[in-house]
Amino acid sequence: MGEDLKSKLDRLIRTGKMGPMIVPMVDCFTKVGGNQYINSTATGRYDDYLRKEIVPFVESRYPVSRRGIWGKSSGGYGSIVQGMLHPDTWSALADHSGDALFEYCYIMDFPKALAAFREHGGPAGWLRWFWRQSNRRVEGLYPILNTIGMAAHYSPNPRSPTMGIDFPFDLETGEWRPEVWARWRRWDPVNMVARYAPSLRRMRLVYIDCGTKDQYNLIWGARVIHQRLLERRIKHVYEEFDDTHSFITYRYDVSLPRMYRALRG
Repeated sequence: MGEDLKSKLDRLIRTGKMGPMIVPMVDCFTKVGGNQYINSTATGRYDDYLRKEIVPFVESRYPVSRRGIWGKSSGGYGSIVQGMLHPDTWSALADHSGDALFEYCYIMDFPKALAAFREHGGPAGWLRWFWRQSNRRVEGLYPILNTIGMAAHYSPNPRSPTMGIDFPFDLETGEWRPEVWARWRRWDPVNMVARYAPSLRRMRLVYIDCGTKDQYNLIWGARVIHQRLLERRIKHVYEEFDDTHSFITYRYDVSLPRMYRALRG
């Protein structure tokens, strides 16, 4: 077993790599798997939950001067998007292997999802079947769950008869639905940088890293974000490392001390 987060924080503080920080760990697990930490009628108002419930709850109990947000994968996505959307709430962000450049990290899963939906009578039927499985880590299930989860976050539609979600493809024929895909792309960090550059300039730290062998192709999104930040002369830290998407929490040894120093000022 690897080092848990509490042990990692204790070690980093004990060895002088960083000073004490208050680190709330928020459970945002949903019926569609993980969380992108944005508001959605299909999953919940998790953006509001972080800023309007968790932050006041913590700060009613502890003295807090500045706030940072960091995470890996969907947590990395949530960190950079939260930083762009809410610079009044967050002063620093660290994005480890976060979802970006959606054309490379999601589209290849769609044919697999279509086949699984057909077998189980649609997305809702597949999801019910999935949660009945004793072993949900079977290879091949993640792309289907991820497709439902991302659609629930990026293209919710309360009027849709399919779980209150629009999919970027027709569920019967597979035909591409560009109008739905456009809604997804508005949530892609590589496209958000231009709109939210002023927010990123306000950050005390923008930290981005990704493994060069990331099996979900997220290295390409990280590189595009890095380039777009350079083009806009937005100060940031960008690092690549020789590894995949899995078991990379050792990278927190790099980001957390940087975040501590940035928040301390």
